[in-house]
Amino acid sequence: MASQTPMEDVMRQKITAALHPTTLEIYNDSHLHAHHKAMENSTSAETHFRVVITSTAFEKKMQPARHRMVYALLKDEMAQEGGIHALQLRTRTPEEEERQAQREKEEKGEEIPGGKIEKS
Repeated sequence: MASQTPMEDVMRQKITAALHPTTLEIYNDSHLHAHHKAMENSTSAETHFRVVITSTAFEKKMQPARHRMVYALLKDEMAQEGGIHALQLRTRTPEEEERQAQREKEEKGEEIPGGKIEKS
């Protein structure tokens, strides 16, 4: 039986093989853009994606370089007719992801091991 999400499957396979992510989230937002003029003749249900990737492969690289890495992996899928039309990326290292998680806990006032939260 054919996959219902062949583009997402290819994206997941390529990103996983090349970047060995600790976090990989792929969201298909194509339905939110189906009414756009550029999409009126498209038969693909997989054209617009949001992707969150956490990988050590991004260490010591600025965001533009990280994004170029992902674009290079998916260049064929972006070039093909009915392929990826838009790609929104959030690329982080494991350390950046951990810092973000700590900030979110602090904002919620949750207990952080080894830290103090003072409530006003």
